[in-house]
Amino acid sequence: MQKLLLLGLTLVTPALLGGWRENEAKNNIELTQTSNAGGTLALVANGEDFVRQGFITKDGWEINFDHVYVTLAEVRAYQTDPAFNPDTGETIESTQEVVLVEKPQTIDLAVGEADAAPIVVSTVTAPAGKYNALSWQIVENNAKTIVLEGTASKEGETVNFVIGFNQPINYVCGEYVGDERKGILSPGGEAEMEVTLHFDHLFGDGEAPADDAINTGAVGFDPMAALATDGRLEIDMASLKQTLSSEDYEKLEKAIAGLGHVGEGHCR
Repeated sequence: MQKLLLLGLTLVTPALLGGWRENEAKNNIELTQTSNAGGTLALVANGEDFVRQGFITKDGWEINFDHVYVTLAEVRAYQTDPAFNPDTGETIESTQEVVLVEKPQTIDLAVGEADAAPIVVSTVTAPAGKYNALSWQIVENNAKTIVLEGTASKEGETVNFVIGFNQPINYVCGEYVGDERKGILSPGGEAEMEVTLHFDHLFGDGEAPADDAINTGAVGFDPMAALATDGRLEIDMASLKQTLSSEDYEKLEKAIAGLGHVGEGHCR
C-alpha cells in the first residue's frame, strides 16, 4: 500500500510542478507586461508662427508661405539617464529607443489655419517613461530636402518664390524646451515629441535688434529678391551657390543646418 502511495505521488508531483511552473511563468509575463505598460507616442512637426502666420525679415520683406515641404526620416525618440546634452558632442546612450519615422516622409508645415496645431507625422505604441532625446534626419525627395513656396512683399514690390534646398541634415537633440513639457508617457497615456524648424534663421527677424544673433547669422531676403525676374524667383542650391556672394552662401548653408530644434531646445 505504501509503495502504491509513493508511486502515485511520484506520478502526480511532476504534473503538479509543471502546472505551478506554467502559472508562475504566466504571472511573471503579466507582471513584466504591467511594469512595461506603454501608451501612445506621437511625433509632431512645427514650423511655428513664422510658417503659419508669416513674418517680417531682417531687411523688411513680409514673407507669407503657401507651402513649406520638409522630408523627414530616421526619427527616433530616446529615454536617457542622465539627460542627454547635444552640446557635449557625445552620442546618445539610451535606456529605451523608439522609432517614430523610418522611411522618408514629406510633410507640408504650412497646412492649416494661422493658429493650427503642429502637424502630426506619426503615432506609435511605446513603453512608458520620459523621452528626453530625439534624433532625426532631413533627406531628399525629388532631389530636394526642403522646398519653400510663397510670396515676399516690400515697398510695393512682390516676389513669388519657390526656393529648393538639397542639403541633407542629421540632427541629434536633447529634451524639448517650451511652455509645456513633452515626451512624458504614462502607462496607457499619450505624449508627443516635436521637431521644430526655425525659418527665421534663414531670413532673420525684423522684430529683433539688428545686432541680434538671429539677424547677424541670417541671409535675409534682399539677396534672394535681387535674383527674381518679373516678380518671380524659382531657384535651387546650385543656382544660389553660383549667384549669391560667397559670404551670403556660407551664411545660408549654416542657417539651413541650424533650422532644427526641439521647441526652443537646440540640436547638434
